[in-house]
Amino acid sequence: MPDQSPPWFDAHLDLAFLAETGRDMHVDPEESRGRYQPAAVTLPSLAEGRVTRVLATVFTESIADPSAPDAETGAFAYPAGDVDKAYVSGMRQLKLYHAWHNAGVIEMPTRVHPDATASIATTSRGRRPAEPEAPPLTVGVLVENADPITSPDDLGLWVEGGVVAIGLTWANQGRYASGNSVSPDGPESGLTDLGRALVASMDELGVVHDASHLNDRSLADLFEATDRRVIASHSNSRALLADKQRHLTDDAIREIARRGGVIGLNLCSAFLDDRCWKDGRATIDDAVRLVEHVCEVIGDRRHVGLGSDMDGGFPASRLPEGVDRPCDLDKIGEALRGRGWNDDDIAGFMHGNWERVFPVLA
Repeated sequence: MPDQSPPWFDAHLDLAFLAETGRDMHVDPEESRGRYQPAAVTLPSLAEGRVTRVLATVFTESIADPSAPDAETGAFAYPAGDVDKAYVSGMRQLKLYHAWHNAGVIEMPTRVHPDATASIATTSRGRRPAEPEAPPLTVGVLVENADPITSPDDLGLWVEGGVVAIGLTWANQGRYASGNSVSPDGPESGLTDLGRALVASMDELGVVHDASHLNDRSLADLFEATDRRVIASHSNSRALLADKQRHLTDDAIREIARRGGVIGLNLCSAFLDDRCWKDGRATIDDAVRLVEHVCEVIGDRRHVGLGSDMDGGFPASRLPEGVDRPCDLDKIGEALRGRGWNDDDIAGFMHGNWERVFPVLA
């Protein structure tokens, strides 16, 4: 008999990035190789954990000085300001999702633009199981840093290729906005003119805004530039954490909820307990404490969900104690039940709240 337990919707997983860094995404995590070991996330482990819908990212990072000894390297990295290399870095990952879709490994409910797969060869890393044990994972693409989008006029190419949400920049300064590592008080901080144009194009095409990596000035500018829905795919509550700009103020939490958005719980231990910034593991109780704070600020439980960021630049050993792979996510639901959450509230956190934002994935 099929498992009747509720599914999970995870609003932030760097699946293509993990493949780019050498992970075989088609085997059990223990066999997966690549960076960030021990691993939690592969396609089979997501199926095992009943994670049936995700926002899968196109993650790219601009490098201010590619010649520096500690400069990040990899197909996802590009020199800051190099529009063409940013495009190539991002499109490689979008094409990987297309390759998985064409192989029947994932579902992508939006129509693929014919030009989106024409210019850069991408192959699926690892091997596809001959007979998947579960229905394919349903993927909506989240562009975590908009730099690969050459111009606002080119947004349609990405949307027709599966993009449903965009964050204007990652942690650093981008062509469209300033990220959370940039001081909000700098003279050039905030949305750029190009960023405002991209916001308008996103609104025209129905793309959801992701606030997770914006600095305070950029987020204020975004709220001013649009009246549309904003989400935070993988952010926690600033009131309970010391890393200020990476997480949301209570005012920002209220505004996101007012617009019908959802805030995704990030499971990196450093973002759950300040004592775990350099090492150690937070607890499931720490995660629940942050979820409940968001709910208390908003006044309901309809605007929280999961944005785990599992293996997003850190190994499974930095997830909360007892959460080593997606099948352990149910422990968070059990902990919420222990705090008095009813079945409907738990189902909302697991999948229902994100489904209202992204009905195309439901």
